[in-house]
Amino acid sequence: MKKNSKRYIELKKKTKDFKSADLNQILELVKKNSTAKFDESIDVSIRIGLKQSKGGDFNLRTVTQLPAGTGKKLKVAVLCEPDKTEEAKKCGADIVGAEDLIEKISSGKFEFDKLICTPGMMGKIGKHGKILGPKGLMPNPKLGTVSTNIKKSVQDIKNGLIEIKHDKDGNIGTSIGRKSFSSEDLVNNLKHLIDFIKKEKPDAIKNEFIKNIYVTSTMGVSHKVSSKGI
Repeated sequence: MKKNSKRYIELKKKTKDFKSADLNQILELVKKNSTAKFDESIDVSIRIGLKQSKGGDFNLRTVTQLPAGTGKKLKVAVLCEPDKTEEAKKCGADIVGAEDLIEKISSGKFEFDKLICTPGMMGKIGKHGKILGPKGLMPNPKLGTVSTNIKKSVQDIKNGLIEIKHDKDGNIGTSIGRKSFSSEDLVNNLKHLIDFIKKEKPDAIKNEFIKNIYVTSTMGVSHKVSSKGI
């Protein structure tokens, strides 16, 4: 059985009586208790309702751009035709390739966080879905990773484009920034995220869509947030 550290236990004691519906106060406390020796990620966990009144579960998978970004530095690869590789490099891609990049992917030797693919190369990368899919790296037009506009796709990802996807129980987990962010930026990012998810609610779901919201830092204690105050 995993034991919590002394630091975590102390944080739990300090915050057990904390009660506030004010989002700024909650995020200030989360930042204050981010005492690890690195710039901790500020994360949000959201549970949504999946049951539609007309039967069948709702599936949410999309992307949105956080106003202040995530603060996370992502290594972006671009798979494109040979005559577009120079363009991709100038757009800020960290890794660029054509057939050579496909060979690396097929061997399992690749180091990138996101893969952007031009439509013309999708036919060649499709057979490697078994390698890329489980890692969440398979290019998808709905997620902005299959595109003819390489520059926009690279910049969007590097500037805070995040994927929103729930698990089988309706849980969504993502980062809204880092400890070094101002509380104002974290609040704006969280409000944007919640507003965006609310707009994705289908008419077939009659009950409350967002069930609960929790925020925490990488090594910190989670705190419940009321969606009514956002």
